[in-house]
Amino acid sequence: MTLDEEMVKALRADYRTAPISEQDRVMLDYVVKLTKDATRCSPEDHVRLRAVGFDDHGILQITMIASWFNYINRMADALGVGRE
Repeated sequence: MTLDEEMVKALRADYRTAPISEQDRVMLDYVVKLTKDATRCSPEDHVRLRAVGFDDHGILQITMIASWFNYINRMADALGVGRE
């Protein structure tokens, strides 16, 4: 198994225990929260993101990309895209 394959396996199992940087873990914590219930996202989440090196532009990009993927996935699920 290559290093990339090992990383993918670790991330799929649980990103919280995968060998990733603190910055990546904080970003993924935010993305998971946004995905599960965006109304729970708060200024404290943005403080955590800033503390690991993200600026306002980075936080906006993370939020937009995660939201876009959530939107597209929900549209595809609602329309049955990919189902037989």
